[in-house]
Amino acid sequence: MQRDVLATPAPQPPGAWAQLLQHSILGSSGSCTTGISASGRGNPSRGTARQQGGLPTPSSCPPRRGVAGMRSRQRMFAAVMRLLLKCLRLGRRRRFKLVRQVEQLWHYGHLCLRSLFYNSFTNGDVVLDSLFEPVYWLVDHVTRWFGVVFVALVIGLTSSIVAIVYICLLPLILQTYTPAWICWHLAYGHWNLIMIVFHYYMAITTSPGHPPQAKNDLTGVSICRKCIAPKPARTHHCSICNRCVLKMDHHCPWLNNCVGHYNHRYFFSFCLFMTMGCIYCSISGWEMFRDAYAAIERMKLLEKERLQVAANQTYYQTPPPTFSFRQRAFHKSVVYLWVLCSSVALALGALTLWHAALITRGETSIERHINRKERQRLQKKGKVFRNPYSYGSWDNWKVFLGVDVPRHWLTRVLLPSPHPPHGTGLSWDLPPCVMEQHAPLLAI
Repeated sequence: MQRDVLATPAPQPPGAWAQLLQHSILGSSGSCTTGISASGRGNPSRGTARQQGGLPTPSSCPPRRGVAGMRSRQRMFAAVMRLLLKCLRLGRRRRFKLVRQVEQLWHYGHLCLRSLFYNSFTNGDVVLDSLFEPVYWLVDHVTRWFGVVFVALVIGLTSSIVAIVYICLLPLILQTYTPAWICWHLAYGHWNLIMIVFHYYMAITTSPGHPPQAKNDLTGVSICRKCIAPKPARTHHCSICNRCVLKMDHHCPWLNNCVGHYNHRYFFSFCLFMTMGCIYCSISGWEMFRDAYAAIERMKLLEKERLQVAANQTYYQTPPPTFSFRQRAFHKSVVYLWVLCSSVALALGALTLWHAALITRGETSIERHINRKERQRLQKKGKVFRNPYSYGSWDNWKVFLGVDVPRHWLTRVLLPSPHPPHGTGLSWDLPPCVMEQHAPLLAI
């Protein structure tokens, strides 16, 4: 009876197995046996009865392996989800960074485009200047390095013309011309040559003038953006010399120097006398050029006949006469002289006329463009522009050439003269050769 009672399983409280299974699935600590003990702490005989009665315990039941596999799959799924979320966040950050960079570039390009229209003076010329800035940079650097080559080229070409005149033409003039024409050619030719050499040398070696850097009381119209220094009136920055130049006209590569306040007269006088010399050589050598050109054509024809005769020559045929090396060199030198002088006379003559027109208006090459824009701007407002540095056509020439008294036309214009120009280039007071003060200016 007692054995039967012990073997009979005690009644289980409702939901005990369900609580045990739920406790295992939720990951409670301890083994299955511990879980059974915990569930039967209030009745230890129940656990003993299970063990003695051969009831299946949780440690030996199959659901334990399924629970462990489920937990491992949950961990793996959670790790995969965390990795996926991390990748999504990283890709989103990179995508947002790329979008921000593109947005910054767009705003920067838009700002650069807006900067071209930062004031009311901006127009198509400013836009073109900005677009051609790389070309200007290349031209500036090429001009800076090739300035010495251009000066050597001018000296070489001029020396070759002078050598041809002395070696080829002057003996012919002395033999064929009358004494009056000989005196004229000798006097005018040497005077013109002296004026060319003097003014070219002075234009190369004379500094155009630069604003002082250490003077604090300098009156400046504006500030140079390149030098970061006060810039007086009529002063401009030369990108080739990398300095501000007083009354800058332009940078001349044939001088390897800027044309400014102190050498502007030398530059114009050189252009004028070089043009006059080229015109003189072209007119004087026209007849010689025609004869020399005809002689060269005749030489080519005779050379062709001589080659034909040499190919079919017999004992009774005589070859045509040949020209000597001296004759060939003489005719070719005359043709070279006339062609070069005529070409230079046309090109340099046009440049001289342009600068003569600027001097008549009291302007430089740079001021010509500035005054034109200012004239158009004031014209729209119903005003009239007047050049503040123009004193009238005749007075402009007197100020430019430095003619204060009538005798200066001989000593300072027709003869070599190293006299300085009026003023210092820093301020523009009324020159002494100008007698009348003009009407007040409306604008600059």
